[in-house]
Amino acid sequence: MERYRVVDADGHVVEDDEELNQYLDPPYNKGREPGYSIFPSLDGWPRQLKRPWRRSIAVEQWTSFMDETGIEQAVLYPTAGLAIGLIQDAEWACLTARAYNSWLADRFTSRSPRLHGVAVLPVQDVAEAVKELRRGVSELGFVGGVLPACNYHNLGFGHPQYRPIFAEAERLGCPLTIHGGSSAGYGLDLVRTSAHVTALEHPFGQMYQFTSIVLEGVLEDHPNLRLGFLEAGAGWLPYLLDRLDEQWERQGQVLPWLTKPPSAYVQQHAVYTTCEVDEKTLPTVVEILGADRLLWPSDFPHERRREAFFADLPEFYEREDLSAEVKQAILFDNPARFYNLAPLSV
Repeated sequence: MERYRVVDADGHVVEDDEELNQYLDPPYNKGREPGYSIFPSLDGWPRQLKRPWRRSIAVEQWTSFMDETGIEQAVLYPTAGLAIGLIQDAEWACLTARAYNSWLADRFTSRSPRLHGVAVLPVQDVAEAVKELRRGVSELGFVGGVLPACNYHNLGFGHPQYRPIFAEAERLGCPLTIHGGSSAGYGLDLVRTSAHVTALEHPFGQMYQFTSIVLEGVLEDHPNLRLGFLEAGAGWLPYLLDRLDEQWERQGQVLPWLTKPPSAYVQQHAVYTTCEVDEKTLPTVVEILGADRLLWPSDFPHERRREAFFADLPEFYEREDLSAEVKQAILFDNPARFYNLAPLSV
């Protein structure tokens, strides 16, 4: 079986409140009342209790997982921190973002050159989000920033108030990613099981934010911006582009700031999405979008037992409907380019 160099474009850490508490600014790092978490619940579903095998994970467990699966480098995203957009107290959002980012750098990325961080951004205070992105990239050595697909403002990131965040990412030359996790605000409060939520929360969030960003002219205003849409697979993107192009053709008069159809922004700008190893529509996505916009995410250690992850890459290696060049692009070339990662010696 042929093997490939691999960069994991979307792995995760699992936060520990007692550790995070040590990184809060004074006086908030003293005397935190037990029983209350630093980050709010993602959406009220008992995700942890129904997956009792998930535990907090240390840097040694991450690097050993990489050794066992053949992953060269990994980019780490939060778990509880995916709910930062739901914090209604802007000051607390800024405090927790700074604490999380300092914790991530201290406990993970500074301990292994194979692990890379993205800065959690407190979108409740745009000026502070800009400062935290700058600190994350310039001081902590992170490779970019992450925006929560759900936020309590109920605004898409195409709204003008968020433009300074995109401008700073463009200035720094780092990517921004949109990552789901919470289902708040997407009409999923009436579903019956967590399976409903898990199936729909990521694509709903990504499609909403993608539509907002593209139709409201973020890529028109920031042509050198790199954007990633994570953990919803890739099949949604050609479908949504068809719909957005149709609206641009029919209602272009209400989008006068767009100088080309929405699909052209994806074709001509640095817009990426993650894909799944068993995604049946992947060859079609490659044909429509090209192979150079796709990233592979492990999502480790979420939702499955550790040993269940070991089959993912071998399954992808053996796919006969994708060429070796396409596989190498998805697994290594694209994520290395997107995150601006220097290759490590192998």
